[in-house]
Amino acid sequence: MLTTPTVRDLERLTARVLEGSARSSGARLDAYRVDGAFYIDIDLPGVDTASIDITVDGKVLTVRAERRRAEQENAQVVIAERPMGTFSRQVFLSERLDTDRLEARYDNGVLTLSIPVLERRPRRIEVTV
Repeated sequence: MLTTPTVRDLERLTARVLEGSARSSGARLDAYRVDGAFYIDIDLPGVDTASIDITVDGKVLTVRAERRRAEQENAQVVIAERPMGTFSRQVFLSERLDTDRLEARYDNGVLTLSIPVLERRPRRIEVTV
């Protein structure tokens, strides 16, 4: 039996869509390779570097950060469009990346991760009899 959506149902759906897009917009990324390194730039403007958490589990890189609204005494918020809260991004890394030498730098609201690419040299296999 089909039911007609109510205004409240549509409001809930709209809020979920907007909330999801706001959260993902706070951690957009670019990934690229330059010579012997792979780079990931993640936009995290207004984030305290102490809140940034970077982990590598196997070949899954996870970056979490939190942006908080500055509390001001007697301030009445009129418009609040900037996404706040915890942001998280996961990237599946190639096995050819040396995650033990991953480096992170935060500058002008951009977190840049640098991961060296492992050199792959041909290996000669001896045949035994």
